[in-house]
Amino acid sequence: MRSKLQNSNGGCATRRLFLKGGAAAGVAAVAAPAGAQAGEPITLTMQSLWAEGSLLQQMARQYVDRVEKMSGGRLMIDLLPVGSVAEPFEIQEACNSGKIDAAHLTSAYWFNTHSAASLFGTGPSFGVDPSQLLAWVEVGGGKELYRELVQDVMGLNLVGFYCMPMPAQPLGWFSERVTSLEQLQGLRYRTVGLAADVMEGIGMHVSRMPGGQIIPALDAGSIDAFEYNNPTSDLELGAHEARPVYMMSSFHQAGEFFEVIFNKDRFDALPADLQAILQYSVEAASQANFSLAMDSYSRSLQALIDEHGVEVYRTPQSILEAQLDAWDKVIERLSEDEFYRRVIDSQREWAKRVGFYSLMNETDNRLAYNHHYPGLLDR
Repeated sequence: MRSKLQNSNGGCATRRLFLKGGAAAGVAAVAAPAGAQAGEPITLTMQSLWAEGSLLQQMARQYVDRVEKMSGGRLMIDLLPVGSVAEPFEIQEACNSGKIDAAHLTSAYWFNTHSAASLFGTGPSFGVDPSQLLAWVEVGGGKELYRELVQDVMGLNLVGFYCMPMPAQPLGWFSERVTSLEQLQGLRYRTVGLAADVMEGIGMHVSRMPGGQIIPALDAGSIDAFEYNNPTSDLELGAHEARPVYMMSSFHQAGEFFEVIFNKDRFDALPADLQAILQYSVEAASQANFSLAMDSYSRSLQALIDEHGVEVYRTPQSILEAQLDAWDKVIERLSEDEFYRRVIDSQREWAKRVGFYSLMNETDNRLAYNHHYPGLLDR
């Protein structure tokens, strides 16, 4: 039985009808919370990119639960799954226009609106891991550049925060083990954001599409291979039923985060303490999300191997090196634009300093793993 994600773009018809009809009055009420009766909770409508019951929706729920508990029930969030109000590539605009009050997504899904989105997820790694890149967002100048992009460059009525340093995404799912760069050249492949430019740079033909369209595209023969996100989400998608080989490790999306956005008018109209709860609950959810990910991703990878017979291999070094060369060309092209160049230069400066410290200081975890579990990494 294939995953519920295959039909995730359809959303919830009942809620869609409600939101198109009576929700407008509720949204207007949120814009002026001072008029609510004492003790009456304020409710925000948030749509995610994720299917109901999926792991990524559970992570969005971890954020919502923390907001509601930290506010003592004064602030409630009605979390809707993908497609309830807006389609995946339209969710940012739905929040900007006030159709929804908030959204839980990744920046790559508004790449077509402004491709600088990918620099805040699905960008180059420069040798730092996702947690270190999220630290750039928080204290290295990233959040200021993000605000400039969204509010000044794009002119959107949004405020947003980032959480959950996602591990590097696998190269993806293939019909056979990939042992050379030549096998990838000419393959039709699915990814999103600037990762598409990178994979095209190593010779693939790339389609950008939401997760819910992947399996239908495979069935229709319009793509040959694909990546989605992580072992659990891939298992939920039914990836193992479509392709038998899972290639792990890749630079195409070496670090990505969840983006939690709010309609700025709705956010600004809230009392200052509730604004703070919305902001800092993102930090609390980030740790909760990562802990859940480590448990779930590792269990799912073992299930793919032991229960579903998936062949799991690590991507060859030659392909990883080709991806880095492709990134160089993408970075050179993007740096012709002044804003892109400032973002990239900021990330480079951060990564040079932070990466040096980390790589000089951290222990060799592969050495330790092989010491305690010899042979398991021989793939």
